[in-house]
Amino acid sequence: MKADEIKALLNEPACAHNAKAKSGCARPKPGATQGGCCFDGARNALLPIADAAHIVHGPIGCAGSSWDNRGTRSSGPTLYRIGMTTDLGEMDVIMGRGEKRLFQAIRQAVESYRPAAVFVYATCVPALNGDDIEAVAKAAAVRFGLPVIPVDCAGFYGNKNLGNRIAGDVIHKHVIGTREPACKAGAHDVNLIGEWNVGGEFWNVAPLFDELRLRILCTFSGDSRFAEVQTMHRARANMVVCSKAMLHVARKLEGDWGTPFFEGSFYGIKDTSRAFRDFARLLNDPGLAQRTESLIAREEADVAARLAPLRPRLAGRRVLIFTGGYKSWSIVSAMQDLGMRVVATGTEKSTEEDKARIRALMGPDARMIEDNDQTALLRVFEETRADILIAGDRYIYPTLKSRIPFLDIDHVRAIGYAGYAGMIELARNLDRAIHSPVWAGVRATPLWAA
Repeated sequence: MKADEIKALLNEPACAHNAKAKSGCARPKPGATQGGCCFDGARNALLPIADAAHIVHGPIGCAGSSWDNRGTRSSGPTLYRIGMTTDLGEMDVIMGRGEKRLFQAIRQAVESYRPAAVFVYATCVPALNGDDIEAVAKAAAVRFGLPVIPVDCAGFYGNKNLGNRIAGDVIHKHVIGTREPACKAGAHDVNLIGEWNVGGEFWNVAPLFDELRLRILCTFSGDSRFAEVQTMHRARANMVVCSKAMLHVARKLEGDWGTPFFEGSFYGIKDTSRAFRDFARLLNDPGLAQRTESLIAREEADVAARLAPLRPRLAGRRVLIFTGGYKSWSIVSAMQDLGMRVVATGTEKSTEEDKARIRALMGPDARMIEDNDQTALLRVFEETRADILIAGDRYIYPTLKSRIPFLDIDHVRAIGYAGYAGMIELARNLDRAIHSPVWAGVRATPLWAA
């Protein structure tokens, strides 16, 4: 990938910070890939396309360190769960055999699994070696008669966020608009962009779309199929769930196809209801608006009744949240729905819009943490007298060793918290974590020291 192409991806007109910095996002600094490199971000963004083969072109370590590290679930094909790599070794690099190995890997994937498409991800070694993955992909597509999509995402290009944008750019250029929907496009066709179906959580919300007669053309990319991604251009409205990752795709769809979009979340009662109302607003259908209000009234009443026994046990509890992206504000909103007090939240991978939403929820003096140092985070926990830490799985062990209640909110989890049903599950798990009897035991003075 050329330097000017990377610069263009870092310049996102739909982000608020572009008004402050004409050059767009700052280039990643050395060491900034600690939370994931460019390749990791691109592969994570596209891997949930369940019926495609995903081949990592590079040493086996690249595939091994990134395989299956997003807890997305599929309602059908499981091809995306099979790790595929060209497994480049030293002699392959020295003898210049990378392109040949890649072509043979594509052949094996096609003959063994008959995928709907093949994605090829370039890593650092073949990028430095000069392997032309675009030429190989083009030749393989002609030879095997199916789409072969090159994703030029060498890890040294930048951080995980840039990889997300590269993946979105590839989808926009090579996939979207290459197929029409099987059924005639309708006035209520929508897309969800940046929805990963972690732990199957979108399945909590999908039946509500059916009830409102909203047809989801594609959830990009959680539990999606390649053919669905191809038809995204026919949607009448788009919801951007993870703006840090996929705002670029929504903006391109709006520019090329005139599809309006909004940013929202399915975490928390208020945000879930707001998301459905925003769909009704964009689609401008009075009948849909009426159905939406009836559904929201019913669901909110049901959730309120089911949360009633848990609210007294959670109300007033102090929460420290350390996440990134849209979760930095959406989880804050969910905690406030439960009457809990958020004492600080992490903003390591958050956009300026995310931070603005945090200030709107927590006030202008909201404490936002950008440093992901574990020791410093535990120190903040003590300073704020928090009752529980909500963070990603990398913080599980230092937190539990410090005898602190913890709830995993990372993308590798197997539990879904989206939608009204997910809110109940979230409250139950918070209650279990905070009130577990284990804390009294591990914090007590041991018998031999008494």
